[in-house]
Amino acid sequence: MKKLFKYFKECRLEMKKVAWPNKTMILSSTKIVIITTIVFAVLLGLTDFLLLKAMSLIF
Repeated sequence: MKKLFKYFKECRLEMKKVAWPNKTMILSSTKIVIITTIVFAVLLGLTDFLLLKAMSLIF
C-alpha cells in the first residue's frame, strides 16, 4: 500500500512540473489542426476524384 501512495505522490509532483499551455496557445494549435485536416481532406478527395476519372477513361 505504501508503494501505491508513493506512486501517486510522485505523480502529483511531476504534474506540478508540467508547463501547461495557456488558452491562446490551445486555440491557435486547435486552429492549425483543423485547417490542416481540412486541407488534407480536400487534397485526398481531389486525388480520389482524379484517379476515378482516369480509371474510367482507361476502362
